Amino acid sequence: MVFPVPFLKNNRRIIILPLTHNCSERSKTFIYLIIFSAAIFFTACTGQAYADYFLYEIKVPVTAGEDVTVKDFEGREYKIGKVLKLPTATRWPSYTASAWGKPAEVCASAVNAIHILLSVEKGKGRTMSIIPKETIAPAAGPGASVIISTKASEGIFGAWAPPVGSEVKIIQSGSSAVKPLTGNMPPKAGDTLIITVIQRDLPYMVDIENKPGGRVTGWYRRSCIQIGRVIKPIAGTGRFEGTVFQNIGRLRANHCGVIDFSTSPRGIVGGFQIIPWDHALKSKEMQGAWDMTQWLIVGPSDGRTMMGGSFPLFKGALVPGPQAGEKLWDVWSTYGRKTLLLVRINGGAWQHVPDIEGRKDFALKDITHLKIYFPFVKEQGE
Repeated sequence: MVFPVPFLKNNRRIIILPLTHNCSERSKTFIYLIIFSAAIFFTACTGQAYADYFLYEIKVPVTAGEDVTVKDFEGREYKIGKVLKLPTATRWPSYTASAWGKPAEVCASAVNAIHILLSVEKGKGRTMSIIPKETIAPAAGPGASVIISTKASEGIFGAWAPPVGSEVKIIQSGSSAVKPLTGNMPPKAGDTLIITVIQRDLPYMVDIENKPGGRVTGWYRRSCIQIGRVIKPIAGTGRFEGTVFQNIGRLRANHCGVIDFSTSPRGIVGGFQIIPWDHALKSKEMQGAWDMTQWLIVGPSDGRTMMGGSFPLFKGALVPGPQAGEKLWDVWSTYGRKTLLLVRINGGAWQHVPDIEGRKDFALKDITHLKIYFPFVKEQGE
């Protein structure tokens, strides 16, 4: 018996056609086994062996008093808050990096807000937001948010946070059709927003050498890939307001142009940011990053590629994750679906991020390495 064999070349699936000439059936079978085994080995060694799959869906009714719910991959439903206030506007122009997302997708996921890109107009993003009742979220814009009863850093701002790039659709009032969320107007009362979260094949950690030219390396289950270089290292902490809602060494926010970590306990402001070089080059709001110590700037390994909005640092992966007391569907997800940071000081052993609040321009100057542990929902190796 002969059959086509799938094989990967340059990370794309191709088909090896059946052998038909001058070959016995036993020889053909043997050759196919060798080719198929090589295909499996090649797939594993490039870190591409695990397919994306549906994880859960968030439903946000645009109706005051209605429940915000999550339905997981096994159909279990969880109530995580109520809608308190509806949007009356959208925000344009929104923050610069919003335009690096894709319309009808989440363009920022944070403990204090979820921003959704509706469109890109004249090179600027138009956004709307979902925010908790207690928040500091200047990027949301006045009146451009669905406000829900969930606390900051919990629910869809914590355990159930959707990563950047999650698809957003809408069911309009009086209809059953599910459509992409687009346009320049906010959803109307009676509509329902649906955010679909997909689990991608992520690195389990990313190492960063905190020095000019330092390597940024993604570690997968069976491989490691250099995904960038450090252009400007981190040396200090700053007063990034949203860090008041997150704990030490935890992710405060991720969007197409930033990774924001807290260096202070919940209730106290303090943290630093990692940004892509194109954000530092092109955005007016980030020009101070070249002179100040609170930003680590990363660039591509080839010195040319755009980093903003790229997987896995600035799209598709990082989320705040569960707070103490929050639970997901199993122990691995509850424990693992969060972004954590460790550091090495003067090349020493890995340790937790130092407890530093407020602006301290050189409090991190002795950090030589950073390690970002990525969210996971299964035991490594499953």
